[in-house]
Amino acid sequence: MKHYLTTIIFCVSLCLSLAVHATPEIQHWVTDNGARVYFVEAPEIPILDVRFVFDAGSSRDGLETGLAQLTSSLLGEGAGEFDANVFKEMVADTGAMFSTGALRDMAWISLRSLADKKYLAPALALMESVLSKPRFDDDTVQRRKANTLVRIKQEKQSPSAIASKAFYKALYDKHPYAAEMSGTEASVTALSRDNIVSFHRKYYVAKNATIAIVGAVTTEQAKKIATQLSKGIAAGKPAPPLPAVGSLAAASSEHVEFPSIQSHIKIGQPGIKRGDPDYFPLLVGNHVLGGGGLVSILFDEIRDKRGLSYSVNSHFTPMAELGPFTASLQTDNSQVEEAISVLREQISKFVSDGPTPQALEAAKQNLIGGFPLRIASNSKILEYLGMIGFYRLPLDYLTTFPDHVAEVTADDVRTAFQRRLNPEKMVLVVVGRADTKDE
Repeated sequence: MKHYLTTIIFCVSLCLSLAVHATPEIQHWVTDNGARVYFVEAPEIPILDVRFVFDAGSSRDGLETGLAQLTSSLLGEGAGEFDANVFKEMVADTGAMFSTGALRDMAWISLRSLADKKYLAPALALMESVLSKPRFDDDTVQRRKANTLVRIKQEKQSPSAIASKAFYKALYDKHPYAAEMSGTEASVTALSRDNIVSFHRKYYVAKNATIAIVGAVTTEQAKKIATQLSKGIAAGKPAPPLPAVGSLAAASSEHVEFPSIQSHIKIGQPGIKRGDPDYFPLLVGNHVLGGGGLVSILFDEIRDKRGLSYSVNSHFTPMAELGPFTASLQTDNSQVEEAISVLREQISKFVSDGPTPQALEAAKQNLIGGFPLRIASNSKILEYLGMIGFYRLPLDYLTTFPDHVAEVTADDVRTAFQRRLNPEKMVLVVVGRADTKDE
């Protein structure tokens, strides 16, 4: 059964890669117990995708860091009368694909199933039980905790993971975004089943949920599915707003010693929220600066002209509160100072001058031309629906995306970057060995 579903997905993906699809129409309503639903009808493919997104990311951990990710990982590890092994066998029998995940802002539960009733009905029943009756069996909790502790130890051997954690800590200090998403060895060891049950009871509720549905069902059927899946969930309350992220008072730098040939470098500062009016100028501008791959300024100046790094990039990560602007690269330990100097110089120059007319036009064409591929599959549309619903973005977000990009001017980019970035107050994190030029 699962092989059949995989074959369908492959064939559909191949067909979609050969065609440009119209922007999907998003329908929206609210269930009786307060869950917000976003639906796109896609009758071309006999598949249904459903995702529940909860405001239950690691920013809700409080002092119990790692709790959100541990809770998320346990969903699907048994529900209702079925323990973890039986539940997984039943999911496999339906041919469905079930997944969970958690980031700083959100956590999600996703299901992909054939739309035929004989496969869809049992798959939805299993998802309903996960949403309303997760088991959190003690043996499963202990196994997941052990897996998490192994991953935390592995991350201590990854310069990339070390750099990311140090960067978020330096950037956000005491804000919830600073916490390590997977937790620490001490915090995870201390987590109990009661902690998990309490967290789930508080945050996995209807008024804290966004439901995204994409697939071969009608609006009437989608409404019934949303009602069926959410009826067993308590109405609850929306999670309270996160505290605001403050501006950096001054520049800072941190070097973490690590026995590697290359150093991992991150530089940045708090950037923008989702829904920020500067989003499109920053998106287009960053495509010129460091988001455009082989044609970006940072790639040209740092890799092509100087050979300081194999890859270099920059990006804004909009979140519920100010997500980071990050510029990253890896370079030989002996070239760290030069690489940082060039990176700072190019960011400062771009903030001051903005893009050239030619670079701006190329970036806009690239973003607009590549946009159909961003919505060329049900799974991609599902992710957009979850994001649009979670961050309360306009229903016409996908429809108007190319127009908003096309409207961006060089002055828009320059002024937006000057409002959002201060090159004199950036966080710098370097993970690697100290300068080895004399070795």
